[in-house]
Amino acid sequence: MSDAPSDPAERPTEPTAPSATAPARTRRQRFTRWAPLITAVIAIATIAADQLSKLWAEAALSTSERIPLLGDLLGLQLIYNPGAAFSIGEQYTWIFAVLAGLAAVAVGVIAYRTRSLPWSVAWGLLLGGAVTHLADRLFREPGFGIGHVVDFIAYGNWFIGNIADVAIFAGAVLLLVLSFLGLRMRPSAAAASPGDEDATRA
Repeated sequence: MSDAPSDPAERPTEPTAPSATAPARTRRQRFTRWAPLITAVIAIATIAADQLSKLWAEAALSTSERIPLLGDLLGLQLIYNPGAAFSIGEQYTWIFAVLAGLAAVAVGVIAYRTRSLPWSVAWGLLLGGAVTHLADRLFREPGFGIGHVVDFIAYGNWFIGNIADVAIFAGAVLLLVLSFLGLRMRPSAAAASPGDEDATRA
């Protein structure tokens, strides 16, 4: 007579290997203590690209003529924008200067504490866009705190923007994607292993 248990619930089960189709968010993240430096490099590159492109736009483009690049969908035309996107709030230029300054400080503080490479890229794009917009408000005509932003990338008949706008949009989209994927900005105490120097060092 067999000694094996007759009830299937009592029978021992073999351990199963992790499924190859497990959600990506369960995989172990890698972190680096160089993330704040990466943010700074991307921010500086964004600021340089934005300001240099504005110098070119002021020298090469006209406020009265649009140069088509993709028909009516995309073109180049110089404008000086005292407001936000779509020239909203033209009479409140100083408010946008304050908001840009607050955004730069907030993003800088968060980025300094970030240890994730993808998050550091997103923060760098947002930080660079905020700082270069702030510089326009502070140092361009007609005066300190009320400077007009140089825009020159014309999107159809909707609005005219610049490189900083592109960086801010890309950074915001990347933030949404990273949040949707469930990726963390910093390692949790439980997830950080003693042997992982980059993951455990804050």
